[in-house]
Amino acid sequence: MKKLFALFGLFFVFSCGIKKSYQDKPDISGIAEVDTVRTKLSETHFTLGKNNLFQNKYGVWELYIEGDALELGLANGALTQDLIHHQENAFMGKINEMVPSEGYRNFLKKLVSWFNRKMYLYVPEEYKKEIYGVSRFGLKKYDEFAPAYMRMLYFHGAHDIGHALQDLMLVGCTSFAAWDNKTEDGKLLLGRNFDFYAGDEFSNQKMVAFVNPDKGHKFMMYTWGGMIGAVSGMNAEGVTVTINAGKSKIPMLAKDPITLVSREILQHASNLDEAIAIAKKREVFVSESIMVGSAKDHKAVLIEVSPNNFGIYEVENSNQLICSNHFQSSEYENDSRNQKTIKESHSQYRYDRMTELVNEADKLTPKKAVDILRNRRGLDGERIGYGNEKAINQLLAHHGIVFKPEEKKVWLSANPYQMGAFLSYDLNKVFAEFEEGNVNGSVMSTEEVIPASRFLQTKNYSDYEQYRKLRAAFILALDHNEQINPEKAEKLKQLNPYFWQAYYLSGQFYYRDGNYKQAIIDFKQALRREVTTLPEKERLEKLLKKSYRKL
Repeated sequence: MKKLFALFGLFFVFSCGIKKSYQDKPDISGIAEVDTVRTKLSETHFTLGKNNLFQNKYGVWELYIEGDALELGLANGALTQDLIHHQENAFMGKINEMVPSEGYRNFLKKLVSWFNRKMYLYVPEEYKKEIYGVSRFGLKKYDEFAPAYMRMLYFHGAHDIGHALQDLMLVGCTSFAAWDNKTEDGKLLLGRNFDFYAGDEFSNQKMVAFVNPDKGHKFMMYTWGGMIGAVSGMNAEGVTVTINAGKSKIPMLAKDPITLVSREILQHASNLDEAIAIAKKREVFVSESIMVGSAKDHKAVLIEVSPNNFGIYEVENSNQLICSNHFQSSEYENDSRNQKTIKESHSQYRYDRMTELVNEADKLTPKKAVDILRNRRGLDGERIGYGNEKAINQLLAHHGIVFKPEEKKVWLSANPYQMGAFLSYDLNKVFAEFEEGNVNGSVMSTEEVIPASRFLQTKNYSDYEQYRKLRAAFILALDHNEQINPEKAEKLKQLNPYFWQAYYLSGQFYYRDGNYKQAIIDFKQALRREVTTLPEKERLEKLLKKSYRKL
């Protein structure tokens, strides 16, 4: 009876707490006059007035939208509705897979609503309008989880939750900036890998959006269906933003999603001072490093934000800036979570490896920047296995991207990972073409495309793809205590022989099956390789000791 009473009380609090958020709607006056009927020219080309969506030969969708906030959202939703449906199905399908019980899903729905109950108070009105426009094209079947507008708002907060739950390693991004005598022409050059992974279905869909708002600057961002926030982008003033997760405690209340903060910088900042002012006035609920490059300032800085702190990090007497997933400004020098990240995670290792690669590179160019983003080895060129999160290229990223802000040029990766071609776009030319209204295909600069990596033609790549599939099935079988053929354990190690994880999984199988001698061999082999984090290494050492005791 007590449990029933407590549950009733919890649901009562939920319902009272979320009522206002469900009732909140942005000003959508004039929505009836906005045309939202797209014209389908082909399976890969749609238009809506001057707004345009086209899929190029590399599989990347190119979106152009213009107008006020509501018009931007409606045009975005109308044109990309199929991409939005793809992402919603992938995201909600993942939830159903992780939470198969309908009862638990109903509880999760209430919990999510409670967590996001005050987000509407922090998100700027213009972005609420834009999200509302996009939400008009969401899938009706998911309205039972949350109404379309609230659901789209939640999705922007979900990105931050992925950052907060870094122990699940949804994120592990690495970025750099270089200028003056560190680049071939002395101009500012930035590169980053967006190592956010939420499943292959999520990662396979890529869209470059060119946005021409009625207020603020024109800008581009590399994104996906339904997302109006920015994870990587550049505006027409030559301001760039990329975000790198920091270590956060689990938040209890959603505030300003970090991707909307970076989007605001793109749309409304023309230099570093303006970018810093925008970030400073927003209340975030996770920790994040925002690398901002500026053509006008001819340098890049890190804006390091968290719920209770704010810092700016810029290098002195240097021509390069490196960023991974820990903070570097003096404001975070004594932060315990930041110190723990440096000690226990792979952030410091990737920082050191990126520093090593940038230092080794002579006079950086976009092509050399891409080579750095594709690097799959560890410190001093050590082989650490494919898929190791200590590598700059972990072979799981949603995208890699390179900017030349002073020339308003950007290169972004096509599938797979950062191994596909890096497509080139000149913002000045792109927006001129779209504004003239005569775009009939791709707007990329084909002569500046950086070809796909030759690695894709190697046996090592095909072995890694086999390894990923076998690993997924192997982990599932271990989790459900299902029978496993020993040949599969051996195959894991053959397919990815330098990766500690292959031996760790094999060792787990042999330990479970009582073959402690072979488990000891595998755990020792895993420990001889580059184990990703300190907690994982400690877990391995405990398993090794347990195996010895079992003999």
